[in-house]
Amino acid sequence: MFRKIVTAVIVIPLAIIIVAFAVANRQNVTVSFDPLNSVSPAASVTLPLFIIIFILVILGVLVGGVAAWLRQSSWRRTARRLDGEVRQLREETARLNAMLNAQAANPRENEPASAGTTPLLPNNMRQ
Repeated sequence: MFRKIVTAVIVIPLAIIIVAFAVANRQNVTVSFDPLNSVSPAASVTLPLFIIIFILVILGVLVGGVAAWLRQSSWRRTARRLDGEVRQLREETARLNAMLNAQAANPRENEPASAGTTPLLPNNMRQ
């Protein structure tokens, strides 16, 4: 509820400002894309000023978003690698839990060797 109120408090005045800006800047402006011939440019467009500004703002947001996305590629790569490791560790944990549960279900297999027998140890560990 609080989020909706804050959004309304920000969005409504912003919308009013944008509409006022658009109404105040309705005059047509010619934008030339030909730097060599300013009298009769080969490529030009005539639009209301507010449309040109809105287009430039949208392009700026898109370029900034692409730049941020490209800059964060190493973080996404690391996150994918770590996600794979977590998945692998979860599978190993599940496998080990299943082994422990199976051993708990068959306690005879887990009994220690009787006192008269020696456990099988590698040669380098026997004394």
